[in-house]
Amino acid sequence: MPRRISFLNYKGGVGKTSCIVNIAACLAESGHRVLLVDLDAQSNTSIWLMRLERWNNLNITGQGSIYATFDPARERLRDTIVKDVVIDRAGEKVLPGLDLLPTTFNLIDIEHEYKPADGRPVYAQFQEQLAEIESDYDFVMFDCPPNVMKAAQCGLFCSNEVYVPSNPDALSLIGFTLLTGKLLQFNERSASFRQSGMGKPARITGIIFNAIKPNVDIEVPKMRMQFRLNQFRNQKKVDPNAKIFASSIRDAIVVRRAVTLGLPVNRVAHTPGTDGVLMDYKNLAKQIQRHGDEPAAN
Repeated sequence: MPRRISFLNYKGGVGKTSCIVNIAACLAESGHRVLLVDLDAQSNTSIWLMRLERWNNLNITGQGSIYATFDPARERLRDTIVKDVVIDRAGEKVLPGLDLLPTTFNLIDIEHEYKPADGRPVYAQFQEQLAEIESDYDFVMFDCPPNVMKAAQCGLFCSNEVYVPSNPDALSLIGFTLLTGKLLQFNERSASFRQSGMGKPARITGIIFNAIKPNVDIEVPKMRMQFRLNQFRNQKKVDPNAKIFASSIRDAIVVRRAVTLGLPVNRVAHTPGTDGVLMDYKNLAKQIQRHGDEPAAN
């Protein structure tokens, strides 16, 4: 069974997409098979990795994206996977092992327009299709919007772990607190739809401090976040092993350049500042790998 991980914070603008894309790329580079699932209707992950020209085809036709799979007569998730999604300008695959389930702007329609024919929640339908393909991967990673509405529920229902990208500010702490409560509510509501073999319901497992600007002291925000995390762990509201990861990710121009190039940072040619932030992502990828192997706390 693969590790199934959602990246989500109730606060937007924390750099969630840059975090998940680059960590997924580092996991793929180290030999893991990774499926990146874009569940945010803004489509930032899909546009980044497919580049606008490829992605625009999906957006215009409405085919080949996650929303189309909610009409199983048209497409299923297995039909929409973009294999080895990262290519260079010549069309050559440059990061084997990183696949993408892309989304387009029409995913927003799942929130209000879409009515399931069989009456089942969209997250149950999504999980059924994901089960057909997930055994091909070591990691399935969900880029979720900053809420716990229907699109995000698809990722959360399928996940066992939730990582919370955060900035060193009060709003990230508030977002983490809101997410903890909303996630517990969702797990209660969705419990009757869980199938055997899905593993434990999603719990917050890790917090990642992201996009840290130079000369910013994160120790006080980190201490406040740790205090809240300890509270929730004692109340059994988060995973027993939930922690703030030791490595944080610095803010760097190369991340924005990578988006423009349609490449993750580990496939961008060396420029000043590349090595530091790339090492941040690689360290976090290693810590996430090890975190999954840690024995459960009592």
